[in-house]
Amino acid sequence: MNILKIMPTFKKMEIKTKTLSFLLLVLTFSVLLSCVQRKKETFTPMSFPEVTPPGMMTDAQDRADWLALHYWDKIMDTARTYPSDSVLVSGVLKSDVEQKFANWVSLLDMVMHQTAEKSVAALCSKVLACEDRDSSSQVHETITPLVETYLYDPNSPYRNEDLYGVYAGILASWKGISPEMKGKYEREASLCALNKVGTKAADFRFADKKGTVRSLYGIKSPLTLLFFSNPGCEACMNIINILKGDSRIAELISTGRMAVLNIYIDEDIAAWRSYMPVYPEEWYNGFDPDLAIRTETLYDVRAIPSLYLLDKDKKVIMKDAPENKVFEYLSRM
Repeated sequence: MNILKIMPTFKKMEIKTKTLSFLLLVLTFSVLLSCVQRKKETFTPMSFPEVTPPGMMTDAQDRADWLALHYWDKIMDTARTYPSDSVLVSGVLKSDVEQKFANWVSLLDMVMHQTAEKSVAALCSKVLACEDRDSSSQVHETITPLVETYLYDPNSPYRNEDLYGVYAGILASWKGISPEMKGKYEREASLCALNKVGTKAADFRFADKKGTVRSLYGIKSPLTLLFFSNPGCEACMNIINILKGDSRIAELISTGRMAVLNIYIDEDIAAWRSYMPVYPEEWYNGFDPDLAIRTETLYDVRAIPSLYLLDKDKKVIMKDAPENKVFEYLSRM
């Protein structure tokens, strides 16, 4: 074999190999450059998209009502296509969304109860519309836990069972809900429907320290503060001290404009009797001899203490309300 005839072939192969290596190098560099560029194009979180009442709306109450009903319009616009992940909801940081949620809950205190219920219903409908359009939107996963925490947790200073019941009721009828969660929300909505604001409170019997049996409806007073308490409860003691120590509230009681029914709903009557010296004599202090409040779920007492404010006809003015809200209301009277 003539080695000189083979040499050109090897040279051609060497050239092709070098060319291929060069092309691979160029391709690798292009990929790396593309990755660097994508990193530079990382999405920057947006500010929460605010809504503004129409300019011709100048009345403060009208503006508050409008904001309550339209607060979530922009961020839950189903036409939005901004990123949603573990930290973003429609392009907005989840931490910012929670702050705006807290502001919205505060806004609900500034509007009529019916308007607040409509606002919660509107929010839930928008949440489910976003979920139906894109289950990865993170809207349902973010907002629903906030609703539960702020409006239903018994320790929340913003809790409002009537408003949470509206949200739970809509969720229970949503076609996308699992059977397990459907049952949960149906139970919660049913319990929240007990003794709603504006309805007559459930009547019940109670016995005092002498064994005299009375009833809630037997108490005649322009206002009745229904106070579910336990002996030895520190939070209950704080409420007792405020009711005794606030001069304006104490005057409501001393003048007969408000009666206090301090009621114990558990079985340890001996412990309850031991607390008699703590309870003011001018109050109605009693226990539930039938245990009907708890066993028949006349009231859903999820935590002690719990306060209800009733009018002269025993219609509910405030239901399981945070004590600071009750005291503010009474002090203004």
